[in-house]
Amino acid sequence: MPDMTQDSLHGPAARPARPVRDLADRYVHKLAELDPVTATYLGLPVGGDRLPDFSPAGIAALEALHRGTLGQLAELEAGRLDEHEQRCARLLRDRLASQLAVSEAGEYLRHLSNIGGACQQVQSVFTLMPTATADDWTMIASRMAAVPAALAGHRAALTEGARRRLFAAPRQVRALIETLGQWLADGDGKGWFAVFAADAEVPGGVRAALDTAAAAASQAAAQLRGWLSGEYLPQADGTPDGVGAERYRRWARLFSGATLDLAETYQWGWSQYTDLWAQLQAEAGQVLAGSTPLQAMRHLDQHGEAVDGVEQVRRRLQQIMDEAISDLSETHFDLADPVKVVEARIAPPGSAAAPYYTAPAQDFSRPGRTWLPTLGQTRFPLWSLLSTWYHEGVPGHHLQLAQGVYVADRLSVYQTSVGGVSACMEGWALYAERLMDELGYLTSPGARLGFLDAQLMRAIRVVVDIGMHLELAVPADSPIGAGQTWTAGLAREFFGAHSGRPAEFIDSEIVRYLGTPGQAIGYKVGERAWLAGREAARAAHERSGRPFDLKAWHMAALSLGSLGLDDLTSELARL
Repeated sequence: MPDMTQDSLHGPAARPARPVRDLADRYVHKLAELDPVTATYLGLPVGGDRLPDFSPAGIAALEALHRGTLGQLAELEAGRLDEHEQRCARLLRDRLASQLAVSEAGEYLRHLSNIGGACQQVQSVFTLMPTATADDWTMIASRMAAVPAALAGHRAALTEGARRRLFAAPRQVRALIETLGQWLADGDGKGWFAVFAADAEVPGGVRAALDTAAAAASQAAAQLRGWLSGEYLPQADGTPDGVGAERYRRWARLFSGATLDLAETYQWGWSQYTDLWAQLQAEAGQVLAGSTPLQAMRHLDQHGEAVDGVEQVRRRLQQIMDEAISDLSETHFDLADPVKVVEARIAPPGSAAAPYYTAPAQDFSRPGRTWLPTLGQTRFPLWSLLSTWYHEGVPGHHLQLAQGVYVADRLSVYQTSVGGVSACMEGWALYAERLMDELGYLTSPGARLGFLDAQLMRAIRVVVDIGMHLELAVPADSPIGAGQTWTAGLAREFFGAHSGRPAEFIDSEIVRYLGTPGQAIGYKVGERAWLAGREAARAAHERSGRPFDLKAWHMAALSLGSLGLDDLTSELARL
């Protein structure tokens, strides 16, 4: 890994002093050593043959890094800092303190999720590794050989959690058991690791090591699955799905960078639901006269434009992003050449149902990528994909996160990567969907219905995520369950009655919300902050008699680095 000092990341040593940003980047350096998956996501050449230590000892090592960095930050904050340093300091303090609060409460001793959990990290990191040379595959074989130890460390953390009577909810345990089963069944029972390894054309020595490592990884996954099913799940019986108010606030702070008024957020989410549902009902009639939203969606599924074939839909998604880059460059965004490169990929088996994005390497040697889980489908209606790919790709996640990589030398690697605040990033991506609607890109039959369906889903997330975890009452004007307490079953029924997505997707979403409390609300509350910041900036320009340049505002906003919602609107308003 290169030395992440001022010469290697930020130009000549004669540059202005930036002690906080240098501290933040030293933190990234140390984090990459402890967490090689993060190093791979960043494209840093460290630990490519290793996996993280998910055991209690590994968790303690991360906590020690966070505490030590916070102590050094406190010393720097005692001096005079310019606005750039202050912005980085606020982010670094909030992120590390939030992570510590979650970790010290024992959450990582019971954390199972269908997105971003330890097992998902162990699998997904291989999809980001280079595969062009024999040396690349030698590195993959070494890392794959580390899978058994990584899964054993995860099991040790869960075992310690059980000793402390800290359990994951049975719903999350069963979901992981199912995921591991999908990995093991892939390739007609060969297993996902073996299928991944079979793609290699490498010399015999590497092939033997790769096959041995793949077999050991599959065996470790099977052993973990058996332990979860036979030992852990019975102990976890009776653990509630929801985490309660205290735990939820910790998680929500981690994902939002704000102390949210959960009662106000819940009520606002419901108002968003009622408004969007009315818009969706009106839009349905534009697709099919006299139809309900779900009838219009089913009509589009059967008679709207669709793509047949997995490779064919991957190519179409690539086309959507390439066309968006071509159209938006120099008109609404000022994009550097490296930012203009993004790839559409198909997600590996066992992924959660929602599409996702992975950012480019810090040197752009690996481009940004969007990932589509197919859920076994081979036919893909486009009405529900167009707005989603504006969210995941361009101008959504890709423009924000790739622009962050591009300006990392001006800010810090920390501010543009591992210091990212989920609600800031998801809020921008949801704003990007709305922007494309404002710019007239959602005019094809059903495209705007898909946009409103996606917006409605994010509003429902706010309601059911907070509602399930805090056991709130369903609003009195709800068409389903009025006055009852939110449960997973009621949330599933409500979501299903208001969404055109497949049942498998909705089931996966409910598991996701319950396993990752506070993350799903960030889309809508983040978008609210982005929109408020844009309107405040526009108003400030008007008051001063200056024209508001939306393109310039976009690029300035995307070059701020990540911000918590406590800071986002005010920072955007100043641009």
